[in-house]
Amino acid sequence: MNRDYFANLQRLGLGLALISASVLWGGFASAEPTHGIAMYGEPALPQDFVSLPYANPDAPKGGRIVLGENGGFDSMNPFILKGQAPRGVSLYTTETLLGRSYDEPFTLYGILAESVETDEARTYVEFTLRDGTRFSDGSPVTVEDVLWSFETLGTLGAPRYAKAYALVSKAEQVGDRKVRFTFSEINRELPLLLGLRPILQKAQWQGKDFEATTMEPPIGSGPYVVDKFEAGRFVSYKKDPDWWGKDLPFYRSQHNLDEIRVEYFGNADVHFEAFKAGDLTSYREANPAKWLVNYNFPSVSSGDVVKSEIPHHRPSGIDGFVFNTRKPIFADWRVREALIDVFNFEQVNQTLNGSAVPRISSYYGNSDLAGDVGSPAQGKVLALLEPFKADLPPGALEGYALPVGNASGANRANLRKANKLLEEAGWTVQDGVLKNAAGEPLAFEILLTNGADDYIAAANIYIEALKQIGVQAKLTTVDQAQFTERTNLYDFDMTQQIVALSLSPGTEQLQYFGSVGVTQPGSRNWAGINSGAVDALVQVMLSSKDRADFVAAVQALDRVLTTGRYFVPVWYSDIGRIAHAKQLHFPQKLPIYGDWPGFQPEVWWYQE
Repeated sequence: MNRDYFANLQRLGLGLALISASVLWGGFASAEPTHGIAMYGEPALPQDFVSLPYANPDAPKGGRIVLGENGGFDSMNPFILKGQAPRGVSLYTTETLLGRSYDEPFTLYGILAESVETDEARTYVEFTLRDGTRFSDGSPVTVEDVLWSFETLGTLGAPRYAKAYALVSKAEQVGDRKVRFTFSEINRELPLLLGLRPILQKAQWQGKDFEATTMEPPIGSGPYVVDKFEAGRFVSYKKDPDWWGKDLPFYRSQHNLDEIRVEYFGNADVHFEAFKAGDLTSYREANPAKWLVNYNFPSVSSGDVVKSEIPHHRPSGIDGFVFNTRKPIFADWRVREALIDVFNFEQVNQTLNGSAVPRISSYYGNSDLAGDVGSPAQGKVLALLEPFKADLPPGALEGYALPVGNASGANRANLRKANKLLEEAGWTVQDGVLKNAAGEPLAFEILLTNGADDYIAAANIYIEALKQIGVQAKLTTVDQAQFTERTNLYDFDMTQQIVALSLSPGTEQLQYFGSVGVTQPGSRNWAGINSGAVDALVQVMLSSKDRADFVAAVQALDRVLTTGRYFVPVWYSDIGRIAHAKQLHFPQKLPIYGDWPGFQPEVWWYQE
């Protein structure tokens, strides 16, 4: 990291916690163990809290939920790149040292750890294990299990675990139930990230290849165990009657159901028909047009199935067709901009969604983290971007807006703009085909998964539009296993990607957008983003002690990513749409994250 960059930011009054190493690594008062930790400020809940604020304290226990997934699974090891694990195998059966409250941007409270300790600079973190924690086989969770889990996941697990563990300079046991991790670099998020690492049982994996796929379920300390499964068909999780954590305040009125069953289907149509037939008890609808017209079947009319809309305040994230900029044809921003111009969002949105959802206009939209990308950068955001001015894409400083098409299908102005950009980039129409000076056609493949019906329909509309300017695009659909393999290896030209973002983005942004992912297989940087500005801004985010400085860094990052033109963005929704059996209920008080990924079934319950 360029120290002059941070020194300049300090002179500009950005108040960042980026001071000399001699001060940073010493001179702070001794820290005290606490029941929780927040990224900024203090945890909202006191040490003696009795439950999370959005959990229903009167929720009954028992019952079951039957969910559906498209695709299949061929492994029970969700911690590695190889294979495809079933939904929930880590979430339901393993636990972490700390757990997240979804009513705060990023605050964690003790689960396996009864306390967490760190200093003001967060140069280390120490966890004290809670007495009485046990794995599902009755054996205790030990410091040895924690140390082994961190090292194994950090060195042999999927890349998402490696970045944080690489910044651990020392991992050691410092007491009967205490473990300490000392850090080699400044990253204020590290104590929280380590608190969210799954803890596995060391004994289960002795003599086994952790990097190999297996159909042996992990032994965890979580509320559920894998009861029955058939590879690629279904998996059933049963509540562990001896679960150690059932009386923990953090868990009060969570994990209320006795069984969670997940059925797998070859495509979305079969999946939905199974729900209509009553084989499933819940279905999440992503398409607002279908939400309006496809739910007139008898069980909805009779009230046996309820349609629930659940608002949220988390960022829109990014969703759409991602350019693999490792491919030479997509290396030029002008080509990417031209292909964005050709995509007539208004027509696609009308055709697929009845124009009911807005377009994603920035990565952190729907939250206070989104800057006004359409206007010139100002203040702290401008100061953060100025050092990279020469390398920033057009619009990062001046402002940028996505093209506006026409729902009727007419898109002539944008097509003319696209043609001009392509000509500037060296592409001209020759015999009806767009070619470069070497006579090579502008042709690419759009890779999608079987059953991704909305994206397949959008891609087909897009392909027809591309033909109008001489671009040859073809659609290829593959099963989930092939899709995972190809995206892990970046073996695609264009594909569909969703990057979900939180209200407290941090280290994971390097996994999504950092330059390390250009060559490292298995990252989420499918676009191949290779930007010094992106890497530096994430580091500012991770080092900021003041939330205003943090927000400015996120807004600056938003501008760089949006104007980088790495995606053809589609739509987002600020509500979740879940149809479910009337016996399934969720709390009236919703957290700021709304229906976060674990919302159903974590705080749901069954009641006749």
